[in-house]
Amino acid sequence: LIQSLKKIRDIGNSVIVVEHDRELIESSDYIIDIGPKAGENGGEIIFEGDFQELKKNNSLTSKYLINRKKIEIPKRRSDSGKFIHLIGASGNNLKNINVQFPLEKLIVITGVSGSGKSTLISKTLYPILNNKINRSILDTESYRDIQGVSNIDKIILINQSPIGRTPRSNPATYVGIFSFIREIFSNLNKSRVMGLKAGHFSFNITGGRCEECKGSGKELIQMKFLPDFYIECKSCLGKRFQEKILKVKLKEKNIFDVLDMTINEALIFFEKFPKIKRKIQTLIDVGMGYIKLGQSSTELSGGEAQRIKLALELSKKDTGKTLYIFDEPTTGLHFHDINILMKSIHNLVDKGNTCIIIEHNMDVIKQADYIIDLGPNGGNDGGSIICEGKPEEIVNNKISYTAKYLKKEIY
Repeated sequence: LIQSLKKIRDIGNSVIVVEHDRELIESSDYIIDIGPKAGENGGEIIFEGDFQELKKNNSLTSKYLINRKKIEIPKRRSDSGKFIHLIGASGNNLKNINVQFPLEKLIVITGVSGSGKSTLISKTLYPILNNKINRSILDTESYRDIQGVSNIDKIILINQSPIGRTPRSNPATYVGIFSFIREIFSNLNKSRVMGLKAGHFSFNITGGRCEECKGSGKELIQMKFLPDFYIECKSCLGKRFQEKILKVKLKEKNIFDVLDMTINEALIFFEKFPKIKRKIQTLIDVGMGYIKLGQSSTELSGGEAQRIKLALELSKKDTGKTLYIFDEPTTGLHFHDINILMKSIHNLVDKGNTCIIIEHNMDVIKQADYIIDLGPNGGNDGGSIICEGKPEEIVNNKISYTAKYLKKEIY
């Protein structure tokens, strides 16, 4: 990919790439680093110049590139003796492979694009387990048998699909905070005097919401030959609720003010409310402190949506026998975001759960307890298990591309 971009440049074109990849940053002619952090704490140009100049800068990007800040390699977990054994997987380009997934570990599935990773995990393992555990009827790719399903009692797929498709869906509703907040507002003295119930503080049902925009704060403008877009509601001016609802205040903040808080601000505001505080803390733990409680899901990136889903799982009481599947969770994430994300994933595994990650990013691969590397190439030349085991065990494999690059990371 990098060589292709350079060829485009060398014939006289200009190429602008939005990217976090270390090698691509190092290969660029000119770098513009934006920050210093995210959301309201971002939006400034921190650095402009070439890679050698960037190394002298004090930005987060620079610190990770020259290893002043590191994504550390953790101690590998010992064997639990429990496995899920998938036998005869032959969907798409898979070559009738038998795969053992050691449980209570962080497992990373690696291999070049098209090597069969998604076919093995997302299209074979996940639907099989979902059908058996949740009695669903998902389509599965071909396989002969699966053993060890009784070793887990829950299967969760966390991907980068949106958490909702309308402006009314947001982090507060998704992780279950908003119902608690509405209850608090409905119990205030002013609400009781006015006869307001929890439903009046919802923008999903009639009663207290602005009926002009149906509680979204925005109006959809439908275009015939161009993409549809939203504008601010002229009636409520984006505040979502009727005027009488906005007069009810908790610590000088009305319901709109609360939804307009960042997650970090909300943690302080709801310090005395344990149920809300615990759920807000999980959003902070996955690095989402900069987004707003009521931020529309249509404004969230895939990486942000994925981390909100992870926060929801972290906020639940788990049995320690859950299998989590992540499909390329680092897409769109900075080194610092990856560092925070991986701490949360390790937290899940430390409780006795199992996490399977499909990934190309070496900062994730090097943290695995167990790697299953598919290949050697893509398409018809893929679909075989090239090597498997601890990172230190596979790095000397002569066929695996993953092993070649991983060796540089761990030695």
